[in-house]
Amino acid sequence: MTADPDPAAAAAGRAGVVQSVDRALHLVELLAAAGNGAGLADLARAAGLPQPTVHRLLRALHERGWVRQDADRRYAPGARLIGLGNAAQRLLAAGAQPFLREAVAVSGETANLAVLEADQVVYVAQAASPHRLRMFTEVGNRAPAHSTGVGKAMLAFLPEPTVRAMLARAGLPRRTASTITDPADFAAELADIRQRGYATDDGEEEVGVRCVAFPLTDPAGRAVAALSVSGPAARIPAGSVDDLAARLRPVAAACGGHLLHR
Repeated sequence: MTADPDPAAAAAGRAGVVQSVDRALHLVELLAAAGNGAGLADLARAAGLPQPTVHRLLRALHERGWVRQDADRRYAPGARLIGLGNAAQRLLAAGAQPFLREAVAVSGETANLAVLEADQVVYVAQAASPHRLRMFTEVGNRAPAHSTGVGKAMLAFLPEPTVRAMLARAGLPRRTASTITDPADFAAELADIRQRGYATDDGEEEVGVRCVAFPLTDPAGRAVAALSVSGPAARIPAGSVDDLAARLRPVAAACGGHLLHR
């Protein structure tokens, strides 16, 4: 005759497994945000965990190929994540297409879906405007985050330490006369974006182009992607931006709900 398992012990065991998974995933996120890798002490400090715990988790992640350790003993995301990232981008792009087409119907302008990767935005899907004169960004193209609507929309809804570290690496280089290059002004811009819920690019990346972009956030409120429409500033005058944003908001919300909250 065998004794029944202790329900409290079983529940504690499950909780411990979930906690370990959560901690390991947090470490992967910290490494992805670090850009140039991170040392054990830095990761332990950022995660708020003892170094032995972080080392144990990193060893398990290393064995799975999710983390690599360079010659200088710094840790970085592993090659295993490349395939996962590519697959996730393909799924995002396919799932976003109906919403991008709806955004085109609402605005008359080209709609894009973008994600952040290695301190830049990457355009992963697009639906073209019916106008003969239209904006076109090839899928797979990269652009600076600080001068694009999609980039600013995502940066505004990421943890501030992540944004500060990213801007420290990438800087705020001038792309046009309208690009925001002062750190204090850029921080104020992100605060305004958080308040109104959407970002604009008023010729900051390309002269004569205006863009309206919404972040697509996960259940924790962190930006995972951004949906935007862009077109000639003559067709999207500054005075029409609020109205256009109001029409795009439900499209972006539906897109985010479909892709990230199912």
